[in-house]
Amino acid sequence: MSTREAAIEAVERYFDSGGFREELAARVAVQSSSREEEHGKDLMAYQDQLMRPRFEAMGFDVSIHANPGLARAPFLVARRVEDPHLPTLFCYGHGDTVPGEEGRWKEGRDPWTLDVAPDERWGERWYGRGTADNKGQHAINMEAMRHVIETRGRLGYNVTFLIEMAEEMGSPGLREFCFSQKELLKADLLIASDGPRLVADKPDMKLGTRGVMNFRLRLEYREGGHHSGNWGGLLANPAVVLMHAITSIIDRDGHVKLQAIKPERMPNSVRAALGGIEVVPGPDDPSIDPWWGERGFTAAEKVFGWNTFEVLSFISGNPDKPQNAVPPFAEAVCQIRFVVDTDPDSFLPAIREHLKAQGYEGIEIDGMRQEIMRASRLDPDHPAVDWARKSIEKSLGVKPGVIPNSGGSLPNDIFLDLLGMPTIWVPHSYPGCSQHAPDEHVLAPLMRDGLRMATGLFWDLGDGFPTG
Repeated sequence: MSTREAAIEAVERYFDSGGFREELAARVAVQSSSREEEHGKDLMAYQDQLMRPRFEAMGFDVSIHANPGLARAPFLVARRVEDPHLPTLFCYGHGDTVPGEEGRWKEGRDPWTLDVAPDERWGERWYGRGTADNKGQHAINMEAMRHVIETRGRLGYNVTFLIEMAEEMGSPGLREFCFSQKELLKADLLIASDGPRLVADKPDMKLGTRGVMNFRLRLEYREGGHHSGNWGGLLANPAVVLMHAITSIIDRDGHVKLQAIKPERMPNSVRAALGGIEVVPGPDDPSIDPWWGERGFTAAEKVFGWNTFEVLSFISGNPDKPQNAVPPFAEAVCQIRFVVDTDPDSFLPAIREHLKAQGYEGIEIDGMRQEIMRASRLDPDHPAVDWARKSIEKSLGVKPGVIPNSGGSLPNDIFLDLLGMPTIWVPHSYPGCSQHAPDEHVLAPLMRDGLRMATGLFWDLGDGFPTG
């Protein structure tokens, strides 16, 4: 029977039979860590040996393209053109992961083997590197689309699906590739999945992302350490000086003091959209520190509507074998997450000027090899937003939350601003999934709901595209 309900029932049977678990296990088994050069062959294998045949079996034409920014991380473009006059859906996913961190997973788990563990609340947790970020999420969208095609016999629109293999490196080369392939990648709407839901038991949609910039602060006074008994009190300690330099940017309560790296104000439309959003940690999430961050802001405003400054690492001397010596250098890796109302190109010049004005001489400030991911945000009044909200509610019986932009970062600005398509992100993970850490996992019922939700969305598009 060719109905929406039949497609959703078919994808439910597929999940319940273990078919989706087997598919995800095959993806997890590819050690596609993009940050480690030795896994270059795995990045290509994911695209050519895993993705290519799956897309071709769904009636897609597949091409693999060189990455101008990172040679070992090719792009895959899969296209299904049912009629050149029909609108086109754009989908995105990344097959690369962060390093596996072998030996650090609980119960001796291998990060590259999908491990299913019972859970009292959620039924099952599926452990493995990439389960949440992002193999499991684009697998859901691909399998949902496959079931729509098999049930209906067609989609009723065209699809372009882009898989990249360097998102965890900041998507080097993606902007250049998309700029050079504008005609190939032209589409009318993006629906993709990455990141977590705000809370595990309620679906939501994000309309954009915060941007992210990583940079390094380094202060080096001399070569080698010098005995602290003989030289302590005489030689300036770079660790102490660098710590004070950082606290001139952000105070002890997490309030960013340097106005030049913050927005002037939060738009009323964003504040209104976030008014009904409550950030409530789940049982597996850390507790929020209400005293930390921008003063007078709600938790949702802090993480979705404002800029934040983080110190990701700080090193001086030898942490593993500390010596009784004044260290010669100190180095911190810092990060700014930012919304669309600020210009990231101004951040490092502003920090240099600020530190100089504060009398901190000799601190080197430089960007990292990762590219800047810029902020983006679709207008919440766009017709596609209400259309997607209604589709999800029809599939799951729950009204999804609508969040102007996620707290994390993705290359969404390339799709929204460069390629000019409205963007809707529907996450299938949850905040406690341990992405980027040992014990990364997904929750089985969220995977099943994700398949139902995506199947409904892809079916409904065949009944008419939402246009702005």
